[in-house]
Amino acid sequence: MAILTISAQPGLRADEVAREVASRLGFELVTQAHVESLYGSEFAGAAGIPIRGYVDVVTSILARLAAQHPLVFCGPGGEFLFPNLSGVLRVKIVAPPAVRAGLLMVEQGLERPAAVAALRQLEREHTTWVGPRFRRSRARVDLTLDAERWTSSALAEAIAAVARSLGVDQAGVLSPTAERQLQFEVRLRLARLGVPAPGAVSLPARQFAHPSEEIFANLLDFYGIPWEYEPRTFPIVWDEQERVVESFTPDFYLPEFDLYVELTTMKQSLVTKKNRKIKRLRELYPEVNVQVFYQKDFENLIFKYGLEKTAEMLKADG
Repeated sequence: MAILTISAQPGLRADEVAREVASRLGFELVTQAHVESLYGSEFAGAAGIPIRGYVDVVTSILARLAAQHPLVFCGPGGEFLFPNLSGVLRVKIVAPPAVRAGLLMVEQGLERPAAVAALRQLEREHTTWVGPRFRRSRARVDLTLDAERWTSSALAEAIAAVARSLGVDQAGVLSPTAERQLQFEVRLRLARLGVPAPGAVSLPARQFAHPSEEIFANLLDFYGIPWEYEPRTFPIVWDEQERVVESFTPDFYLPEFDLYVELTTMKQSLVTKKNRKIKRLRELYPEVNVQVFYQKDFENLIFKYGLEKTAEMLKADG
């Protein structure tokens, strides 16, 4: 994926540099304002997105755009995005406080004391904004440039030169497979926060007994795997009058695989009881295929193999 992220310390004009870098490389420029303007169209109920979901929301939007064009993203916190993807160049522009205050004096016509005060305010606002949104993320900066003796054009040329030397300009767009995997990882984390699904995909309009079931339905829906929620109840214990006294209803049925799926909680007492029911179900209904997924095992499986491999394993188990 060909993408550059450019961020800067408060008081520096990263947008000017980013615009020129995008022009030199032939990339599309995406600014913080642009990303925020897409919130409403990408995510239903965008106003209710928790702050800690910010990184995933931005990642989802940028991933979709990166599947169409190479990108230069200019915004605070760019060094926290896409930490594990190749073809990404993360740039941070810095300068001593005196230099940044001097720039504010020129840009805003301030005296030095007022410029110093304005810079301190910008730094407080930056910390207040970035801190809650990126505190769970790890920063990674590939290139740091000191703007003290550099013009915007010189900074842009240096960044473009590094991008070319690393082959970032030839990395192309994000592949469909990579985007699907990235979007799933984002979707899974956002589902835990109760954030509606991105884009045209919507969460199933159902009431689920447990959040893990909604996450699972969210996953299946996203990848177009047909499913039914609790479609059948199996009697498993009868009393002396042959009245049903205990039954079992698997969480999901996947028609494509003729497979019932049961998700478990991590509470051992409940797992033991559920395992007993499933064992009884298999004894009474040997023709019924049932697969049990522990929530953590399921998440690890997806992150390790991706959906295509998981679907193959489902089919094999079925």
